[in-house]
Amino acid sequence: ARNKVFEVASKLTGISYNKDTFLVLNSGRYEFKNKGIDIYLRALGKLNRSLPNEQRILAIIAVPAGHDGPQTVFTGESEKVQNPYLTHNLLDEDNDPVLREARNNGLNNSENDHVHLIFIPAYLNKHDGVVNLSYYDFLTAFDYTVFPSYYEPWGYTPHESIAFGIPTLTTTYAGFGKWVLDHFENSQGAVTVIDRQEKDEDAVVDEVADSISSFLNSDNRKAARTEAGKIADELTWEKLNKYYKKAWKLALTVAEERKEKEETQWTIPETQRLEANMNSDKPTWKKILVQPVLPKPLKPLIALAFNLWWSWNTEAAELFQSILPERWEELDTNPVMVLESLSLEKINSLVADNKFIAKLNRVYTEFQTYMQAAHEQQDELVAYFSMEYGLHNSVKIFSGGLGVLAGDYLKQASDSNKSMIAVGLLYRYGYFKQIISHFGDQIAEYNIQKTTQLPLVPVRDEQGETLRIPIAMPSRVVQAKVWRLDVGRVPLFLLDTDTLPNTEEDRKLTARLYAGDSEHRLKQEMILGLGGIRLIEKLGLQPRVFHSNEGHSAFIGLERIRNLIEKEHISYCAAKEVVRASTLFTTHTPVPAGHDSFEEHLMRAYLSHFSEVFSISWEAFMGLGRFHSKDTTEKFSMSVLATKLSQEVNGVSRIHGRVSREMFKGLYPGYYVEEMHIGYVTNGVHYFTWTDKVWQELYHQSFEEGFENDQPNTRYWEKIYDISDKKVWENRMHVKKRLIAFVKEHEQKDMLARQESPRLIVESIKHLDENQLIFGFARRFATYKRAHLLFTDLERLGKIVNDPERPVLFLFAGKAHPHDKAGQDLIKRIVEISKMPQFSGRIIFLENYDMVMGKMLTSGVDVWLNTPTRPLEASGTSGEKAIMNGVVNFSVLDGWWAEGYKEDAGWAIPETRTYENQSFQDELDAEMIYNILEEEIIPTYYDINKDGLSEKWVQHIKNTIAGIAPRFTMQRQLNDYYEKFYSPLFQNGKRMRAQHFSKAKALAVWKEKIRKTWNHISVESLIVPNTQKGAIAYGKHFVAEIRLSAPGLTAGDLGVDLIMGNRTNGNIEKILYRHPLEAKQKKDDIICFSCDFPLAHSGIVDYAFRLYPKHELLAYRMDFPLVKWI
Repeated sequence: ARNKVFEVASKLTGISYNKDTFLVLNSGRYEFKNKGIDIYLRALGKLNRSLPNEQRILAIIAVPAGHDGPQTVFTGESEKVQNPYLTHNLLDEDNDPVLREARNNGLNNSENDHVHLIFIPAYLNKHDGVVNLSYYDFLTAFDYTVFPSYYEPWGYTPHESIAFGIPTLTTTYAGFGKWVLDHFENSQGAVTVIDRQEKDEDAVVDEVADSISSFLNSDNRKAARTEAGKIADELTWEKLNKYYKKAWKLALTVAEERKEKEETQWTIPETQRLEANMNSDKPTWKKILVQPVLPKPLKPLIALAFNLWWSWNTEAAELFQSILPERWEELDTNPVMVLESLSLEKINSLVADNKFIAKLNRVYTEFQTYMQAAHEQQDELVAYFSMEYGLHNSVKIFSGGLGVLAGDYLKQASDSNKSMIAVGLLYRYGYFKQIISHFGDQIAEYNIQKTTQLPLVPVRDEQGETLRIPIAMPSRVVQAKVWRLDVGRVPLFLLDTDTLPNTEEDRKLTARLYAGDSEHRLKQEMILGLGGIRLIEKLGLQPRVFHSNEGHSAFIGLERIRNLIEKEHISYCAAKEVVRASTLFTTHTPVPAGHDSFEEHLMRAYLSHFSEVFSISWEAFMGLGRFHSKDTTEKFSMSVLATKLSQEVNGVSRIHGRVSREMFKGLYPGYYVEEMHIGYVTNGVHYFTWTDKVWQELYHQSFEEGFENDQPNTRYWEKIYDISDKKVWENRMHVKKRLIAFVKEHEQKDMLARQESPRLIVESIKHLDENQLIFGFARRFATYKRAHLLFTDLERLGKIVNDPERPVLFLFAGKAHPHDKAGQDLIKRIVEISKMPQFSGRIIFLENYDMVMGKMLTSGVDVWLNTPTRPLEASGTSGEKAIMNGVVNFSVLDGWWAEGYKEDAGWAIPETRTYENQSFQDELDAEMIYNILEEEIIPTYYDINKDGLSEKWVQHIKNTIAGIAPRFTMQRQLNDYYEKFYSPLFQNGKRMRAQHFSKAKALAVWKEKIRKTWNHISVESLIVPNTQKGAIAYGKHFVAEIRLSAPGLTAGDLGVDLIMGNRTNGNIEKILYRHPLEAKQKKDDIICFSCDFPLAHSGIVDYAFRLYPKHELLAYRMDFPLVKWI
């Protein structure tokens, strides 16, 4: 082995080495800083400068990295050495940190150097083409090994070293090093443990260099090797396995203590033999599942129940409700539970009910016709990823607006017959059920969802076995079972870890939505992102666009890159271009703190293998999730990762698009917010889900044929003006009456459950009347929603709600996150106010806000109230649901309402802030709310004519329906996504995939060329207008010329913009004017940029020239954000 080391080194350096030359090794994974490779190289540099002339060290680094085979000097193809350090050709030699650090420390492998360095970037598996030895055989060659790691749970490399009798160096940051210190007071030089915890890097470098030098000059090397073997003898499994047994015993004890009793559904075979014994004090309950077998006439009920199409088809929903009407609410409006609850007597009565059978056949025929249209889908396949989906109340895999939006999106994709699949997680406990205590405290109760009572079908592989997707976790592989949930024509695939053979802990990974600590969230998002892509691969599907609904699923980009590298054998850089060209990231969060981010130690523990697969350094991998890629203090942001791996990025309203550009501008230094490519699609709502039946019937009868398939067309909605005021008012009263009945029932049940006094219960419901003006405020109870504004002046509010001539009712509902104490305190305060005598029955907080209550409120109230802190309402969709039902909005001009508001179609609080101080702004906004209530909204509603209705109010309703509703349907939103984002991605993705990714490879090569030459570009000359001679007359020409020296580049590679603006505090915050310069290629790598145009802006103007790379394959400049200023 020593001869092989000398042979390899001699071929690279041209020097013959004495057989006694001191050999030192560093090996392991290529984590430059974490493994202490930087410290090792700096120590070698110091030794190179300080060793006496007669001493020489031959240092080896053996860490696998991306390479394309041995240097030709080893293959016999050439005698010329291409690189004096490398045995194999690195894929990205110019940016390799080992080579860079070696040169920086004067390790040149020259004849006069005392330290020579050889880098072997290949796995030593006997077949690397140069060393051709196994790692363990290779290891025996060395006199000393050095592993100055910054983080190492144990550290096998130094452990392996002493196992072969080779003394080693490690650190206190390695478990192995700590173990040696704890068990050996003096290791006699066999194991040197450097303390990295209390020292800066320079001190550590000095100590490593001194330790190598000390061992090099030691007379006790033989004794140290003997001692190394003795230490290794103490670390055999024969001696250490007792600790595992002890840990297992402890784990079993703890697990038994915390074991949860969960009901499990079993399918029982015909008979089975059980162990049994007598128990006198309590019964031993056994479980059996009895499934009804429906006769042929009722078989269509199964197909209907197992497709959520029924939930937005009014007639289908009514069909299921009619089966057990008295238990419909009790059974969570869930057809699967309805069918499970059928008695034989009920089945027979349904079969004998000719009207029921006729309706069933009519609904089933409509369903079959609907589903058969899926064969006519023309679009390419889109894969949609979301952490939550709000599809129906009975499928509890959502918490709020994000999930409901995703659910609406799938429903509309189905209605529009789009080719789409979706991926999510199945949460057995879903999101919590809200219970309000007697004192107003929110209690979170989690109830398990039984898969047998959900419209889920297990997905099976080609052998008929349950499909399970493996996701590697530290020391184990987690299996995710796959379920299919049909949303009309769109299949939603849900990953579920509550399955064998997973451990109890891993089975709980998908137990709850938005629960657990940061590590738990990371594991959930690995299952969604990595597992989701593996699922698609298993199913043999080939989506052409991948859409991440929020950053939770951003790991899809990593997995897709890995697949391209391993299966298509293209480089990381080319694979990244392919992934970017077919990915859309939609952000819903208006503040950076709202985005998921993970500590580096978690990323290292769970995802470190990706840097190896990608053949990039760990630092480069972490940089994918950092605003500033080299800032090691930054966490790994999922939204940053999603943005960097997506060609298209969008917010969810016009204002939120602007806020998102502000939020992510740090990723694109040199570009202004208004230039950035981040766009927006304003959210919408699914018409058939959220529009009440009475309004659907009115629209269907009154609007022209084709309306439901062309919802964004305002021409249809304007027909509302042809409908009588009386009919509109009657519709409103009909839905309000239903709401009042719902509120009464809900309030009485909840107040009894929390043991409120009979007097308070009576007072709370006796004033409820559909004729009064009703306001609704229901949403997630976060403090930025500012539900407290209405209660700023309780005396004034009391007068408003208790006016006997013009009474007002405020209905509140919503959940606060279990960890949001401020939000929970706000709920408690509203509950307290609702119990005050002056507000009893006037202010009501409804418990356990869900989709059923959401639809009841958004269709039944008169005014939808929303008071968010500007500009923190990304979009908001509850108010959009309201407008479909003739409910007018009263809201801050933020999110969707800033685009939707029209005069005489609701009321608005201005978008612009008056105060920077939020308390002052809250005070001002509260005053505006009271004024608008007293002076405009309440008088308008109660301006009743002789027909018993308010003409002015009906006009607001009609203006809302005609002028606002068509612009906020989910159909319009879906159309926008296809037009703005999917279509360009379909085209660009196809271009990048063509001819075995030739365009992607070319773009990656071009980017690398630019990176190599970017810092070598220099200004040869600059000619600009002479301002020393005075001002330039308005309309005169601005003439400028820049000559750049750009070695290796052409005029087509670079662009220059003239940027003009007005400086404030040394910076231009907004571009006044941008003008591109014309480029011409000159000789000797000179490129000339010039402009000549008339000035159209008078006054003092600041200007600068911006240099940037350009290429026809770049969709946006921000795809390659390099900028220099001239």
